[in-house]
Order: sequence, then structure tokens, then C-alpha cells
Amino acid sequence: MTLRLHDTLTGQTRALVPLRADRVGVYSCGPTVYGPAHIGNFRSFLFADLLVRHLRWRGLRVTWVMNITDVDDKIIRGAAAAGIGIAELGERHLERFLADATALRMTRPDVLPRATAHIDQIVDLIAILLERGHAYRTDDGSIFFRIASWPAYGRLARLDPEGMRGGERVEADEYGKDDVRDFALWKAPKPGEPSWETAIGPGRPGWHIECSAMSMAHLGPSFDIHTGGVDLIFPHHEDEIAQSEAATGQPFVATWLHCAHLQMGGAKMAKSSGNIARVGDLLESGVSPRALRFGLISVHYRAGLSHSDESLGAAAAAVERLDAAVAALTTYREDRANDPTLPEALDAARQAFGAALDDDLNISAALGAVFDLVRELNRRMERRALSTADAGRALAALRDLDRVLAVLPDEEAALEPEIEGLLQAREAARAARDWAASDRLRDELAVLGMAVEDTRDGQRWRRTGEAVRG
Repeated sequence: MTLRLHDTLTGQTRALVPLRADRVGVYSCGPTVYGPAHIGNFRSFLFADLLVRHLRWRGLRVTWVMNITDVDDKIIRGAAAAGIGIAELGERHLERFLADATALRMTRPDVLPRATAHIDQIVDLIAILLERGHAYRTDDGSIFFRIASWPAYGRLARLDPEGMRGGERVEADEYGKDDVRDFALWKAPKPGEPSWETAIGPGRPGWHIECSAMSMAHLGPSFDIHTGGVDLIFPHHEDEIAQSEAATGQPFVATWLHCAHLQMGGAKMAKSSGNIARVGDLLESGVSPRALRFGLISVHYRAGLSHSDESLGAAAAAVERLDAAVAALTTYREDRANDPTLPEALDAARQAFGAALDDDLNISAALGAVFDLVRELNRRMERRALSTADAGRALAALRDLDRVLAVLPDEEAALEPEIEGLLQAREAARAARDWAASDRLRDELAVLGMAVEDTRDGQRWRRTGEAVRG
């Protein structure tokens, strides 16, 4: 197995060679908890989830860290507007994020560090930068990183460091910095803002230094993979590299992976423009969380993805095809010899799936391998070429691939008593040849989100709708 990933810093697609023998360290920029995350945010989170799942599927031990930004200008403004503290506002939106992540079957990261719980590490890092001349203090007590001290600045974004900074979270004239290009590491206290008393003076951390401190606290000064959206390349990730490497003298990240924007209505999805769709709103409107997950991971992470009713419909149809295959394999019964060619077909599908994801997470080719396998299994079931045991092996193979995709229906999910009773009543009606009752019960089950069909192997059912898992 050779997993190759496209590194934003070098522009090259290179083999992943873990820095440590015992694990792969992955850091992902997580939510800033001033409001609910939208599905554009979740595209970035789920691409990282796909990466982590694939690494683990390949047998690698992974430590996945996703930060929670719980203090910044937007959180402070939002808390003030709501008349509450930043901790209360942050906790409210963190709970919503975790509920949405669970609904979309995102693996819970191993560590979810909060910026406010890492003030000591942030202060220590800034103290080193001050000592080494990479940072300076302004008259009001704020501390800035001196970009002129770091000639390599701009490599990640391929920018001229002499140019003006754009997209910054601090207005250029808000603090008395020496150079408009310099960025805040520590912000002097202001009335009504949270502040910490520290060895470098009172104040609060800047946004960029938070991620450097948290990633290094949990993964070390150098780690394997850093993920995020393309909008974070500059200035956020550029600043992370500068301050981290200036402090440690070591390479910060081996491989940078960036996810392209999710678009809606032809424009980038962003809270600032109001052009957003939130996970909770979509699920409450009846969108299947599994279909939404499928739609968000089904296009290569470096390619743009458009969100629309049509794209959701296509994702739902794809998930239904998978559900139908799972239902068919689950109920399939045939007393015959095992198919001697099945193991080779299953292994070929697994090899094709793994090879596709090893190629910079080529999800389109990986899904192609899955649906090719589903078509082949359907043909064999239609010919009754599989034994009952074969069907079990085929289903196990699909569920093995789903350890990465996480879109198949839950294994052995318990039926609600009402649905279980209706299915049993319908079986009894079919046995009694009461076709009218059978049809009526099928309609009742359809209203409850259950599709039922009669096959040679008996009554087969699958869910067409599902409750939101919060």
C-alpha cells in the first residue's frame, strides 16, 4: 500500500511517509463556535473524516485532532449581542456541531481541544517568538508576529510577502503594529472583552496562534497532515507555518491538504454572504443524513462541489441503490454450492476501492468500484448463482468498504415496535392470501418510511427515510 496525497505547499502528489513509526498525526481546523456550522464547513470536516477512516482501514494508527475555536472577535461580538458570556455561546454552538457531526456519521476526533483551555501553551509559544525576535510588543501591550523576520513567508499561498494581507480577522489599523502585513499573536485587553493575566501580560490570543499551540500540544512540533478549506490557506495556514517554524526551528507539517469550496447557486457557501445551508435545517426538512453525507464526500476534495436539490436527489438515489443491495443480500436464501468465483470478485473490488483512495483520495473511482460490485452482485443474485453463505460474504465485503464511506444502513438496527408489528401482520396477510390487507399494510409502512417488496426470498424491506440521530 502506497498512499499518495497532494501537498499544497510543494504542489506535488507524494507518498505518505509517517514521521513516527507508531502513528499518523492529523490536525484539522474545526469550527469557530459563534454560530451553527453550515454544510460548506462540513464538506471540509467530512473530507478529513474520509481521510482518517481510510488511513485506519489501511491499518495505520491515527491520532486525529480537530480544534474548537472558542474565543475570537466574532464569538465576542455574538456573545455581547446575545447578552451572554463567550463560554455559554460557545457551548451552545459546540453542542449543535457535535449533534450535526454525529448525524452525518463523522468519526469523533481523538482530541477536540479548545483554545481557551490552551492559554498556557499559547503564552509559552509567544514568549519564544518574542525572545527570538520574531515578535514585538506595541504600546498598548498587543504582540505581533514580524513578517519581515521570516523570509519564507508566502510559500504556501505562493504570495509575494511584500503584498498586502487580505482576508484578515483584524482590521489593519485596529492595533498599532509596525507593518500592515504583521499579524496579531496576542491582543491587549479592551473593555467588555475576555482577558487572561499571563506572563506576557493581560489580553487574549489571536486566531492563528491558537492552532499552532493546540496542534503542537497534541501532535508535537512536527506532524504528518494538516487539513482545512482552501479559504484557510491565506492568511491562517500561512501564519501557522511562520509562527510555528520560527518558534521551533523544525518543519511544521509534512503534508497540507485543502478542500475546495462548496457552492450553492453558483457562489461560494459562506456565512458572511448568507449563502448557506445548515445541516440541522436540511435534516429537519426531511433530507436523509446518509444522503447528505454521500453528497458531501462523493466529489474529489480538491474539486468544486455544487449543492442543490438535484445533487441531493442524486445522492439519495445512490444511497437507495446501496440500501436495496444490502436488503437483497440480507434476505437472500439459496441452498446450493458456494460460487467459486465470488472470492476473486470481492477481492478485486476491494483492491480497486483501496487503490482509488490511495490515489489522493480519488473518491469517484472508489465509488465506481463499489457500484460495479453492487451491479455484479445483483446479477448473480438474479441468476441465483450465490449460496446463502455467499450472500453473507458479499454483504460483509460491502460493510468492510463502508468502514471508510459510512453510508450503509445501520447493521442490525432495531425496528420500532409499530413497524415490526406491521411487517409481521403483512407476512401473515400474504400467507393467508389476503392481498387487499397486504397492499394496505404496504401503504402504511410506506408512510412510515419503509419500502417493502415481495421476492423469491420472502418479504424484503428497507428504509426510505430515517430519523435524525442527534
